[in-house]
Amino acid sequence: MRVVLLALRLMCLAWLWPVSHNSSHLPNKRRHKEQYGENTKQKHGGRVDLKMKKLDSTKSLLIKSEQLLRIEDHDFAMRPGFGSTAIPVGIDVQVESIDSISEVNMDFTMTLYLRHYWQDDRLAFPSSNNKSRTFDARLVKKIWVPDVFFVHSKRSFIHDTTMENIMLRVFPDGNILYSVRITVTALCSMDFSSFPLDTQNCSLELESYAYNENDLMLYWKNGNDSLRTDEIVLSQFFIEDFQPSFGLAFYSSTGSYNRLYINFILRRHIFFFMLQTYFPTMLMVMLSWVSFWIDRRAVPARVSLGITTVLTMSTIITGVSASMPQVSYVKAVDIYLWASFLFVFLSVIEYAAVNYFTTVEEMKKLKRAKIPNSYNATQAMAFDGCFHDNDIDLTSFPEVSSTPNTERNTQSRNSTVSVPTEGTRLRRKEPLKLNLSFIMSNSYMIDSYSRVIFPLTYLLFNIIYWSMYA
Repeated sequence: MRVVLLALRLMCLAWLWPVSHNSSHLPNKRRHKEQYGENTKQKHGGRVDLKMKKLDSTKSLLIKSEQLLRIEDHDFAMRPGFGSTAIPVGIDVQVESIDSISEVNMDFTMTLYLRHYWQDDRLAFPSSNNKSRTFDARLVKKIWVPDVFFVHSKRSFIHDTTMENIMLRVFPDGNILYSVRITVTALCSMDFSSFPLDTQNCSLELESYAYNENDLMLYWKNGNDSLRTDEIVLSQFFIEDFQPSFGLAFYSSTGSYNRLYINFILRRHIFFFMLQTYFPTMLMVMLSWVSFWIDRRAVPARVSLGITTVLTMSTIITGVSASMPQVSYVKAVDIYLWASFLFVFLSVIEYAAVNYFTTVEEMKKLKRAKIPNSYNATQAMAFDGCFHDNDIDLTSFPEVSSTPNTERNTQSRNSTVSVPTEGTRLRRKEPLKLNLSFIMSNSYMIDSYSRVIFPLTYLLFNIIYWSMYA
């Protein structure tokens, strides 16, 4: 009986053993299948490698970089080589654009790439392939960088779209390249004595703020080749030259500092001002000469023309002055505008003289003639308020005829004239009075002379002006 029970137990164990064995291997197979499926998916679909995931960890890379550069082991508030000779810092500038030049504010706005080169042995790191490491603005705040600023700057900022435009490149031997993209508005002392035929010399000055020449030495990295420019086109100026230079700036309280200069020469385009100022002024002066060909009796026509040209010249002068700084000296454009205004003003004065001399001449003619009591003087006045001999009927006045008595008296007066003896003086009429009386008696000749004198004088003025300033 016992043998039968033992045989039954053995049979049950034999039947249960394959089931338990299969169930124990089932999870391992599932895990293997899942692993195989993921590897296949990564190989054919996602193309993501597990090794690349480990190397692409920015957090671990940043920690490794800080440890590699030993940032926590040094005090970067102090300059490299503190206590020894001055640290040389090379400067390299690439001018991207000159955004604006303002004559009113006497400044200019420039966008440039400012690059610094120096060596800091504290940031040296071992490298098998001698390759540099590049960082952005986050690491710049943890190390020492030169405190270069722009002298005479009004406004400046570092571009921050889409991130701050700052680059830091560290080489294994400790050499550092620090580049930043800046837009700066700086002062430019302009001289407008020849405006708008002027040439302006502007400069952008760089200097260390805290470190004098005993601690920091600024210099151009590649000499004259340290300053590079893109193709810059300005609306009112032509850039003649870009040139770097250097010097020393002395302050009585802190000492001498190295200073670098970015010098550029700007020559103004004259064509814009020819269209806006010079050509309209010339036309107004020529328009004032039209009054010389208008009849002197047409008072409304000549007066209105003269007043119109004077007011137009005043408007042009006001418009030019509004766009210029209030300087205490005379500009070239002021000389031209005020000289032209004088020509226009003299044309108005010329007609006033013509009208006055004409009135005086005709009044004298009326006084010489014997006017009857029944004569109405208002009938002889033209519509301009002046007396004219053509409007007076002189047929009613008797003509003075020459008689023998008058001829005899004339001869007797001529015979009494003798040659003056020695010691007597001849009283002559002054030529100026003679000419003035001749002009007053022939006032129409003023217009005739003005038609020639005014254009020739204005032409001579233009020749002298453009030969001096152009």
